[in-house]
Amino acid sequence: MSETAQPGGTAGDNDRGRDAGDAFSGVFADHDSPLAREMLETERARRALESADFPLPSSTRVITVANQKGGVGKTTTSVNVAAALAAKGARVLVVDADPQGNASTALGVTHTSGTPSTYEVLIEGVNMAEVMVMCPDIPTLACVPATIDLAGADIELVNLMRREFRLADALRDFLQNEGRDFHYIFIDCPPSLGLLTLNAMVVASEVLIPIQCEFYALEGLSQLIRTIEMVRKHLNPAIHISTIVLTMYDGRTNLAREVAADVRGHFPAETLEITVPRSVRISEAPSFGKTVITHDPHSSGAVAYLGIAREIAARGSTKGAS
Repeated sequence: MSETAQPGGTAGDNDRGRDAGDAFSGVFADHDSPLAREMLETERARRALESADFPLPSSTRVITVANQKGGVGKTTTSVNVAAALAAKGARVLVVDADPQGNASTALGVTHTSGTPSTYEVLIEGVNMAEVMVMCPDIPTLACVPATIDLAGADIELVNLMRREFRLADALRDFLQNEGRDFHYIFIDCPPSLGLLTLNAMVVASEVLIPIQCEFYALEGLSQLIRTIEMVRKHLNPAIHISTIVLTMYDGRTNLAREVAADVRGHFPAETLEITVPRSVRISEAPSFGKTVITHDPHSSGAVAYLGIAREIAARGSTKGAS
């Protein structure tokens, strides 16, 4: 039986309810409480962002989210920034190019083997509009799902004509027809620098790199930068690193602060001031088939990603859409 006080409940039930309420009120009454400060700051930031302007680009921005190092928050960043922008009125498409299909899971989209997916677009030349599905939580957010069928695509692409341009060709046709009204396309890459990631870089003008605030955060980043430079030189002169997002940030630790300072020292213009905190809500949201933006919009993680989306939108407005 629930211990929550109900009309007609016992005196003990009501006492427990008052005790819980008094304890919660006490947290906010204590101005020296770190928890109180954090919750109040998060709520203030959320309210400010609720009324903030999220400017729409004049033409579609194609953003590849990449980092060959796994576990850095790449997919989490892809889906939550996309969801935040869509929640603010943008039409957004997430192309899941990772065989694990985690972005598809977080967006509540079916991606069992055999589901029409990115694989059919890349390997069989299927129209992207035929495999795109709308996400259930946000009406302006769509997804091209990934299935396990994509796991062998790197090998299959080797023998295909225009192997580096398969996604670029598909997306160009899509944007000229059914997808002409989309404001943002986010491409979630696998944690590798194979042909799937290469296809994503050839089609994009911007690269968003999530970096985990932990030891070895910059390990492998030099290889990613070299790959982007090679793509710019030989395949896509428009590509550049536009945004770096610091993830899993815990400001209480010296390590996180040192990593953040190190990254900002190397990439001062690209690194956003807003960081993504470690958050249970962010971690649990995909198990509900949701992003944290819809799972718990008042959480610190949701507010952080909303702020990141706002800065990405503002930067695009300032510099001009790609």
